[in-house]
Amino acid sequence: MILSEIRDYLQSNGNASLRDMAYRFDIDPEALRGMLGQWVARGRVVRETPGAQCGGCCKCDPLALEVYRWRG
Repeated sequence: MILSEIRDYLQSNGNASLRDMAYRFDIDPEALRGMLGQWVARGRVVRETPGAQCGGCCKCDPLALEVYRWRG
């Protein structure tokens, strides 16, 4: 996988969870997190935190709560 595939995916979807992207690209979430870090460092992607909808019950998959948004 290359960074341009991540870029294209986020540009077309706007945002996506780490879990969804790991599934889509069939890659380990930790490896994907490192690739996303390249875009974050460039200021092109933002990692969003759970909003008010998250009550902190800890029943959600942490990878589903880690959402990245393209800053286009």
